[in-house]
Amino acid sequence: MQLYGSHLIILLEGMKLTASTSATNWTENQLYATVLSDGLYAYVASAPPQNYYMLTSNEDKTGNETTRVTFMNSSLCIFLNSTFKDPNSISWPTTTSAQFIRLGYDGHLRMHEWDMAEETWPAVEEVMKPNFGDCGFPTVCGEYGICTGRKCTCPLQDNYSSGYFKPIGDPKDNLGCTPLTPISCQEMQHHQLLTLDEVSYFDVNYPVENATTPDDCKQACLKNCSCRAVNFRQYYGQTGTDGHCLWVTKVFSLQSIKLESVNYKSSVFIKVQLGPSNSAAASARSTNNSNLILGTAIPAIVIVVLLAIVVTLYLQRRRAYYDKKDEDFNFDQFARMPARFSFQKLRECTQGFSKKLGEGGFGSVYEGKLGEERVAVKRLESARQGKKEFLAEVETIGSIEHINLVRLIGFCAEKSQRLLVYEYMPRGSLDRWIHYRHNNAPLNWGTRSRIILDIAKGLCYLHEECRRKIAHLDIKPQNILLDENFNAKVADFGLSKLIDRDQSKVVTVMRGTPGYLAPEWLTSQITEKVDVYSFGVVVMELISGRKNIDNSLPEASSNLINLLRGKARDNQLSDLIDKHSEDMLSHHEQVIQMMKLAMWCLLNDGCQRPSMSTVIKVLEGVTSIETAILHRFIDANSVMPVQDNISAYSVQPQASTLSGPR
Repeated sequence: MQLYGSHLIILLEGMKLTASTSATNWTENQLYATVLSDGLYAYVASAPPQNYYMLTSNEDKTGNETTRVTFMNSSLCIFLNSTFKDPNSISWPTTTSAQFIRLGYDGHLRMHEWDMAEETWPAVEEVMKPNFGDCGFPTVCGEYGICTGRKCTCPLQDNYSSGYFKPIGDPKDNLGCTPLTPISCQEMQHHQLLTLDEVSYFDVNYPVENATTPDDCKQACLKNCSCRAVNFRQYYGQTGTDGHCLWVTKVFSLQSIKLESVNYKSSVFIKVQLGPSNSAAASARSTNNSNLILGTAIPAIVIVVLLAIVVTLYLQRRRAYYDKKDEDFNFDQFARMPARFSFQKLRECTQGFSKKLGEGGFGSVYEGKLGEERVAVKRLESARQGKKEFLAEVETIGSIEHINLVRLIGFCAEKSQRLLVYEYMPRGSLDRWIHYRHNNAPLNWGTRSRIILDIAKGLCYLHEECRRKIAHLDIKPQNILLDENFNAKVADFGLSKLIDRDQSKVVTVMRGTPGYLAPEWLTSQITEKVDVYSFGVVVMELISGRKNIDNSLPEASSNLINLLRGKARDNQLSDLIDKHSEDMLSHHEQVIQMMKLAMWCLLNDGCQRPSMSTVIKVLEGVTSIETAILHRFIDANSVMPVQDNISAYSVQPQASTLSGPR
């Protein structure tokens, strides 16, 4: 791809730029770059291909179907359909010397410029910069090689010797590693996984469903001979059962990682074939380990008991210290604070917490009565916040008031007790009305559309009308409560995040409910647009009358958003309308338009999703939906497979049994 003065060669969508095998051998390499509908992607050929770099454009607002990539004036440029013009009609910036970009045999895409004095073409700019730097290129250390600061090593057994791999040629040549015993599908009983901690892999396109623990991940690989390795990642803030398992069918270069430089823990499990000597060695190690365990069991038990006693005494003293500190806390520093109740007062108003309305991840909710007003008292359990942080959160929630937000009446912060008092919502949470768990009559279209508008207004207030933007971060039917007239209100701000208006993004650990998480959570850099994505999921649940993830259905239908994409592609959106309600079917055209609004909210790129004020304008008929939204939503699967498949490794959220605010 070259630029000489105003001469321009364009790489069109679907075309490939293939690297040569070496600097002197120009036969085709396994590395290539190609243009998809939103930008430039680089792959290493395998079955399936593995993506090691992508450069996408976030500027397209009109749903272009064709992308052209060119290089001009020292920059790689992406032109989408609406902005692309005939190159001959454009006044291109001129350059003082000839330039071109080349995809090298090592996978690097570099810009070269003619040096007239030296009469050479030196590389003057690196165009592609993968997440792992130089180690992010798939052939930097050859197959099975582990890259650590451009130094290559073979996988080690027990962290000290390599009983399964040997380097190809001279280790200094970084040609990769080869298994001492090739993998045999006829001897799967002798397959074993070699554990590499603090190691990651560049390609994250192929998650393994329902493999959320390291053991699940390893078993999935051992059961399928085509699997050569799996990469298990656990992002900060997740539990040991919420990890992501990624499938590898051909192992190229791996990357050694530093935990402080990424937002996840990572281990790679490489499949190896046990030979006769390996099996004997494994048996000997097992025998030695058994003897060692027997010899150290009794002393270890004694040590554990002593440690347990010490820890218990420490926690008791620590709790007493913080209880005393809580008693001395100065409440006057918070200017705007809702009513404060004593723990005894709330115990009395709930009749000893006798009538439980429901429970969620942070505690249980009880019905109570303050004077003549019915209230819902949420008792937080195992609260990890300190009193100062808890009260700051209460002040924030207590200072906002909107007809579509559940009102916080008061709170209790007494020693270790943390309670919140909300207005009572007699019809409970939305999920009980759209998932048909209580044999209730189906909601009509008018009620559903009004609930959607109510949710949008509540989120718009949080995002755009408060002094600081508030991202809710846990929008789902269980957190939408209904009053006696089915007016909807957003509830449960336990995971919310304040965002200064001069911040474009904030970094935070992953939080929320699987199945409702926007793709950008994988980067931990989020905006209020994550709520827009979750809103789109809730809209589809309201329209279809089913859960977002329902494992009781066939695999092809279990994920609602993936099913929506397929139905949109086949022009069969009517299949998703709730069949329980004849009224829904009679408003067919309005329901289809609402689905298209949901698709807009569900775009993988958060920048392309509408703001909640725009959503309201669409719902009120002031603004129309962009005509190309459907195509962008359908095409997302081929452009951003990781983000599109985030629900593939999400687990089924626990159904709410809540009949009052949480």
